[in-house]
Amino acid sequence: MRKALRRWLAAAAQLALGAGLFWMGADMAHAQAPATTAPVDAAALYGTHCASCHGAQRTGGMGPALLPESLERLRKPEALRVIQQGRPATQMPGFADTLSAAEVTALAAWVYHPVTPAPAWSDDDIRASRTETAGARGLPARPAWKADPMNIFLVVEGGDHHVSVLDGDRFEVIHRFASRYALHGGPKFTPDGRFVFFGSRDGWITKYDLWNLTVVAEVRAGLNMRNVAVSGDGRWVMAANYLPRSAVLFDADLQLVKRFDATTLDGKSASRVSAVYDAAPRHSFVLALKDIPEVWEISYDPKAGPIYDGYVHDYKMGEGIAKPGYQNVRRTPLDEPLDDFFFDQGYKNVLGSTRAKPGAAGGTPTAQVVNLDVRRKIAELPIAGMPHLGSGITFAWNGTTVLASPNLKDGAIDVIDMKTWKTVKTIPTPGPGFFIRSHENTPYAWADSMMDPKSKDTLTLIDKKTLAPVASLREPGRTLAHTE
Repeated sequence: MRKALRRWLAAAAQLALGAGLFWMGADMAHAQAPATTAPVDAAALYGTHCASCHGAQRTGGMGPALLPESLERLRKPEALRVIQQGRPATQMPGFADTLSAAEVTALAAWVYHPVTPAPAWSDDDIRASRTETAGARGLPARPAWKADPMNIFLVVEGGDHHVSVLDGDRFEVIHRFASRYALHGGPKFTPDGRFVFFGSRDGWITKYDLWNLTVVAEVRAGLNMRNVAVSGDGRWVMAANYLPRSAVLFDADLQLVKRFDATTLDGKSASRVSAVYDAAPRHSFVLALKDIPEVWEISYDPKAGPIYDGYVHDYKMGEGIAKPGYQNVRRTPLDEPLDDFFFDQGYKNVLGSTRAKPGAAGGTPTAQVVNLDVRRKIAELPIAGMPHLGSGITFAWNGTTVLASPNLKDGAIDVIDMKTWKTVKTIPTPGPGFFIRSHENTPYAWADSMMDPKSKDTLTLIDKKTLAPVASLREPGRTLAHTE
């Protein structure tokens, strides 16, 4: 009996020990398992910490728009830094003490994703956004400073969003003022030099009185804008938008005149508008469309001829009915979209580039000449790499007119005879660059190499007679870009 009891107690003890070890192991495993991290609700974080300044749809308010199109030049590590540390000289605070590292990362990633559905910006929104400085219309029609009003430089300071007004004779700062966030596309002047118009990536147009050093009016043309153009007579301003996909026409006081939706004639396809330029001798604006194979021309001449969008004798009679040429779209059909372009000296041709087609041999872009009068492509350009928007210059050389354009592939300037459209010279530079610039009264041209890590601090000076480099100008450790 005692032996049987001992065997039973021993068996019970072993069972108890096994059960204890089992549950202890389970508890230890539970303790060692990593706690499940709840997913970060970036949208909720944005609503709590960001929406009051940047807008519920990230379209901007007191702060800039936080849309992928607006942030394309802001690298994600920099976005993380701004969220954590804030932005100096602005009302943007840092959130390093408020948000965890995971929350900051999630928030930064979230603002780079498109807003769904895409935010809209209507004619009523445009009109409601317009502001005008009280008393600006009555300011004196003369400069409040002593300098040549037709020899003024404007320096757009992208780093801290300011503009400096410089005396072009003494290179001294006359005035410095805060601008809208991320100005883009270059300032545009009225013929008398008094007013200048700035465009920001967030869609804001600012009219500034250089003589009295004050903002006159502002309006928001869109949510993401590429650039603005001012008509040769100073009466009209046009904006090119990525979002919404449109071009918008204003009068000189920034009152809305007309919006042009960037769509095909049948309305089935829409496009971003890459850029708009004034063609002063033609009394028109010319627009590049990024996603539709067309070039647009919109005349501001009340005497402009009628526009026929289709064949006059087409059996589809509606397509042959003319519409007024004044402030309407005249379309030039192409085989593929022109991504970038600039004009020849007579403003009859646009010289543009197309991006490489997917799967194309070599993956190389093309450049072409489109005649705005006959409304078709008339030549291919022998440029190896795609030029930047408005990158080139034209000038007289050896009895003809030549085009000089950098490309974004090679460290070279291609010089092309504009009668034969053949290359007459390839000028070596230290690296690929964005712009070449000159003036009719100087024998030289200046070209940057900002796309080359080793030569981005160098400007190459080119003799326009010999088509040869004659000097290099360096600022070690700096980036020389956007030569004007």
